[in-house]
Amino acid sequence: MLQTRHDLRNVAIIAHVDHGKTTLVDGLLKQSKIFRENQHVGELIMDSNDLERERGITILAKNTAIMYRGIKINIIDTPGHADFGGEVERVLGMADGCLLLVDAAEGPMPQTRFVLQKAFQVGLKPIVVINKIDRKDARAEEVLSLTQDLFLDLATRDDQLDFPVLYAIAREGIAKRSLDDDSTDFQPLFQAILETVPPPEVDVDAPVQMLVTALDWDDYKGKYAIGRIGRGSLKAGQPLMLIDREGKPTRQKIAGLFTYQGLKRVETEEVLAGDIIAVTGIASANIGETLADVNVPEALPTIEISEPTLKMTFGVNTSPFAGREGKWSTSRQIRARLYRELETNVSLRVHDGASADEFIVSGRGELHLSVLIETMRREGYELQVSRAEVITKEIDGQRCEPMEHLVIDTFEQYIGAISESLAKRMAKVKDLHHDGRGGVRLEYTIPTRGLIGFRNQFLTLVQGNGAMATLFDGYAPWQGTLPITRNGALIASDAGVTTTYGLNNAQQRGDTFVDAGTQVYEGMIIGLNARPDDLAVNVCKEKKLTNIRSSTSDIAVRLTPRVILSLEQSLDFINADELVEVTPQNIRLRKRYLSQHERNRMRDLAGVQSE
Repeated sequence: MLQTRHDLRNVAIIAHVDHGKTTLVDGLLKQSKIFRENQHVGELIMDSNDLERERGITILAKNTAIMYRGIKINIIDTPGHADFGGEVERVLGMADGCLLLVDAAEGPMPQTRFVLQKAFQVGLKPIVVINKIDRKDARAEEVLSLTQDLFLDLATRDDQLDFPVLYAIAREGIAKRSLDDDSTDFQPLFQAILETVPPPEVDVDAPVQMLVTALDWDDYKGKYAIGRIGRGSLKAGQPLMLIDREGKPTRQKIAGLFTYQGLKRVETEEVLAGDIIAVTGIASANIGETLADVNVPEALPTIEISEPTLKMTFGVNTSPFAGREGKWSTSRQIRARLYRELETNVSLRVHDGASADEFIVSGRGELHLSVLIETMRREGYELQVSRAEVITKEIDGQRCEPMEHLVIDTFEQYIGAISESLAKRMAKVKDLHHDGRGGVRLEYTIPTRGLIGFRNQFLTLVQGNGAMATLFDGYAPWQGTLPITRNGALIASDAGVTTTYGLNNAQQRGDTFVDAGTQVYEGMIIGLNARPDDLAVNVCKEKKLTNIRSSTSDIAVRLTPRVILSLEQSLDFINADELVEVTPQNIRLRKRYLSQHERNRMRDLAGVQSE
């Protein structure tokens, strides 16, 4: 018999990136008084990962819980970047309602559409929160109208169009029922959650079922399998059946049973259906598998995750500096780490490559893959990675490629430069909107491969005065060959230590990526040529000394400061015949074939094959 858990609410917080989800969760945690009054917790409490704090974005979906008027509210904080959409897809099934945050200036963005569509698919009851109403360029009423249009576009049932709207300044911990309210805290938001998010209706007497939707780990308890109990109840020490994705059951036993309270997991003896919990003792559990009653081992539907659109080749570092800086560098170690990542990174795919030293890693986008590379680098891994390539599909006998919906917010004076650059990348304009204050929003449809390397170019084109967002927009017939958008590389012709004299000669031909006194090897990319062709230069060359001195020739040479490329910029920079060498200490660019002789031979071979 179904029972209503009036003491419980499960709510997910969803939004486009940087619309204020994590800041809102901070305020909810603080105002629910789960912390001591003298306890310092700082900002961005839920962004516990170092990379999340550095980049200012949420990468992993996380759980927390608060108490309000005797009712427990389980909160699921989700990423807002499209590359981490798999994190959203795997956790929304644990909630009964959602807070959809929309920036009061930016309005609905591509990821807003994505997360709302996924929320509707699993039947969540939405609450719209228009955040950042204190911005100078806020247009809350217009944004509400655009949000209503989005609901009309995506809703599949009439009741999905009936949603409460609140206005918030999450940074100050304020939520209002209307713009004129004089609220000074989040009480209206707490109240809206209790009134709108339906309490779970569950059968606590039925055989237990729980879908594993997340995994965690610590050194003392081991692996945590996290999910929401769909029916029945769980007790510590209870035997269970773990049913994998193929339907094969294995007998297990719970070692520890935990619920969430604030930022902590609290051990308990029994939990009823409807609550979000974590269990230990089931070391073989994976995301998408079911924990079920021993006598009634019924599996729940597995989580459907959208397919990846980009792939890279990860391989053992083969440069002359291999093994000097990394702790883990063999193919066995890299392979084990990549396959371990599959346990938690549900939208990632890994396949063995053409050789034993290469692995094909597929993900949602450049950021998705670069975060994995950076994480491995910080853990001590040393590897080399190739340029990203799109994953094509055969549809009705035709080769098709992934397309993206690109939205750019900038100022009117940059429209020409952006349009010229995107036209070369086969982008097609969908919409152009002026805000009347000099700002403009441009919307395009563009092949996913046309976006590779564009993000950094975009920031240069708009001189930092703009933002761009993308969303996967389905597949379309292959759009043709993209023109080369980058000049040639400056390549070290000799191994050794760079000199001021050698770099000065190189800087007369382009921009350099290394300083004087840096160790380089033959085939290493040390700069960007001012011309389209690659150029080999000897940056280790020393000036020949003579007994004739000019009055000015020996004055110290002043070098232009080097261009410093981040990991993402390095991945954007390289062409198909180049690689990024990633170690815990350095990021280097290199040619796939290091010697000039090999490069000439491969170029001639490619020319013969094309004929």
